[in-house]
Amino acid sequence: MNQYYEGNPPKSNVPDHDVIMRGRKLLEITGVKQVESFDNEEFLLETSMGFLAIKGQNLQMKNLDVEKGIVAIKGKIFDLVYLDEQHGEKAKGFFSKLFR
Repeated sequence: MNQYYEGNPPKSNVPDHDVIMRGRKLLEITGVKQVESFDNEEFLLETSMGFLAIKGQNLQMKNLDVEKGIVAIKGKIFDLVYLDEQHGEKAKGFFSKLFR
């Protein structure tokens, strides 16, 4: 039987990464390593599962807990996109230009 079902969480140095959207108005994201950039229309986050770009309208950071790697964003969410790890640096550069 899988160790998840026996009540023993997996042991790993990588923080768990989850994205929870509530009514397209609130995003709760765990496993965030760093907030690369943000404004009221776009966020770029480095997560344990790669870079995550979030687009929307009237976006605001509701909560940031750097130690726990938790970010909460409120506003109208239009788009969530993970950047392919194979193209991580190229994509990071591309999104950095978008956020200027």
